[in-house]
Amino acid sequence: MPIIEMHLMTGRPSEKKRKAMAAVARAAADALECPLETVRILITEHQPDEFSVAGVSMAEKKEQAVAEGAAVAQQDIIK
Repeated sequence: MPIIEMHLMTGRPSEKKRKAMAAVARAAADALECPLETVRILITEHQPDEFSVAGVSMAEKKEQAVAEGAAVAQQDIIK
């Protein structure tokens, strides 16, 4: 019985999570040659400050993007 664990950022609609679970379950059953009914999938959702890439939380990345966007907007006004 394969158990697959997915970690996602919060905010995705249930419809998208259901679609992902169905696709992953089918792929696992096919690759492992096991009955689809035996595939288990667990989703754990994380807040932006609990999820990081390269040591930078997604909350920090968003703050940086907003600051960079504001800087770009300010430069456009000056031009």
